[in-house]
Amino acid sequence: MIETIAVNVSDMVFDVTVCGDKSQPMVLFLHGFPQTNYTWRYQLPALANAGYYCVAPNQRGYSVGARPAATIQYATALLLKDMLDLAAELSPQGSSAKIHVVGHDWGGQLSWLLAAFYPDRVKSLTVLSRPHPAAFALAMKQDNKQAGRSSHHQAFQNANSAELLLADNAKRLRKLFADQWVSDADVEAYLEVLGSTDAMNAAINWYRNLGDDTSMVGKNVPVVTIPTLYLWGDKDMSVGRAAAEKTVDFVDAEYSFVEIPDVGHFITDQLVDAVNDNLLRHLDSVENSN
Repeated sequence: MIETIAVNVSDMVFDVTVCGDKSQPMVLFLHGFPQTNYTWRYQLPALANAGYYCVAPNQRGYSVGARPAATIQYATALLLKDMLDLAAELSPQGSSAKIHVVGHDWGGQLSWLLAAFYPDRVKSLTVLSRPHPAAFALAMKQDNKQAGRSSHHQAFQNANSAELLLADNAKRLRKLFADQWVSDADVEAYLEVLGSTDAMNAAINWYRNLGDDTSMVGKNVPVVTIPTLYLWGDKDMSVGRAAAEKTVDFVDAEYSFVEIPDVGHFITDQLVDAVNDNLLRHLDSVENSN
């Protein structure tokens, strides 16, 4: 049964959707922008039924009780600490637990960083859409279209970005989703959390602090040594083929790259079976090898 609980970590309160038996292996799901933990609504019950304990938080800025006002409070190191502390709080093994990590978009970025910098805490890695940070950095230099795909990173430095996205009944945000085949009903679900200026500004603050620690961006991110599954839709408006295909060079472990035809950036909003099947196959393979 899916339930939402409040979890106190990092002197804040996070809204967390959980599903499954807490004694089973934990899978931590990290959403991206401009989404919420609603994006994992089809994955949680499927994995719980297969014997996993699923944990999907609304992350810093997305949970009302974890929404500091200062931009500096969205530093990447703090975002990582939130999730490590949350996993420790919910696991019977505490901080010694090794977890499966699944991330999309910005949650995918955090997932790569967790696997790269905290391999003792991560049992397996699954990332949707977001390439390894070093592959992304190379693509920005080598693929003349990738910079255009990522132009919103710079645009979000503007102080009025939240107001622009939400103006005219969130016209710009709705178009972004519609162009990648996200249904109106799902957009409404995301706007239930992100529909206020405060919430949108908090979410955008992740971008404003993207380069807060140079060891955690671009070429400085280490090769990942954790079994990894990477899912990418070939109609992704944000991540091009060069970045997706280059990711293999930055994983020194069992690696599976699954290209999904005719699917955009928001994979879980378009597909269910393909995501669940690949994810379960990957997690089961790692569990059975231990």
